[in-house]
Amino acid sequence: MAGTLSSSTLHCQTYLVFTSQNPLRNLNSSFLINIEKRALIRCSAKKKIGFVDQILDYIEGGPKLRKWYGAPELLPKDGPIVEDQEEEDYPEDEVRDAVLVTDGDSEIGQMMILSLIVKRARVKALVKDKRSANEAFGTYVESISGETSNKVFVKKALRGVRAIICPNEGFLSSIESFKGVEHIVLLSQLFVYRASSGIQAIMKNNQRKIAEKDESVLMASGIPYTIVRAGMLQKTPGGTQGFSFEEGCSASGSLSMEDAASLCVEALEVVPQARFTFEVVNGGEKVSDWKECLTRLIGKTEQ
Repeated sequence: MAGTLSSSTLHCQTYLVFTSQNPLRNLNSSFLINIEKRALIRCSAKKKIGFVDQILDYIEGGPKLRKWYGAPELLPKDGPIVEDQEEEDYPEDEVRDAVLVTDGDSEIGQMMILSLIVKRARVKALVKDKRSANEAFGTYVESISGETSNKVFVKKALRGVRAIICPNEGFLSSIESFKGVEHIVLLSQLFVYRASSGIQAIMKNNQRKIAEKDESVLMASGIPYTIVRAGMLQKTPGGTQGFSFEEGCSASGSLSMEDAASLCVEALEVVPQARFTFEVVNGGEKVSDWKECLTRLIGKTEQ
């Protein structure tokens, strides 16, 4: 069975072996177990399955597959992680081919990282717990931890970065400069926060303000950007429903977290001339070619 596995699936399967043994604190075990169960069921039915399910079909390859593929051993649990020394200014012509995932140890952040690994992208991730992230991701992701208020840290984090994906609010409004970055994708829940009422509106008031500030900073940055205004994010299986992109849909609709993560990664491949904002929830429209779909949506916004 492993003989039919593509190289990209092998690459990402190794990552999941790491996470199953050393899960990041914010990724609960039931999430992985439920996806694995779905993968086994779908595999037996010979139906088309999503990238996460394809990976987990082969998760029992375990240590032997990891050793065969050449992945590194897990890091020792004891002993401090020594941060790199401050570096000199980086050359203006440095190669920028990495994607930076902010909030990389959140559940949806990890889903984005998985999707990027499947695409064989060079991935950097901002995380709170660097040790856990290193144990989970191995060498497939450059995990970095620090304060975004520290200019030296931010400069290091953005070194070699071509694009940024923000799965949650708060990062963009804390950064003074995005020098060298060519594209930013922001997953925004702003319309969900604005549609809240009663006690929910009070509870989400601070998140709404941060989301508004993030969008304002992004719009004033001068960098080509894509804002994905999603409906309420749900922990439901991705790849099983269609989509709706109607104006106003995000205030009342919902979107699978897996679909949101996958969509944001697909948006990296379609860079707008300047700005691109659209709403999305799960609906009836089936999408087989995201590049064509997003290009069509950009055309509508430019009319």
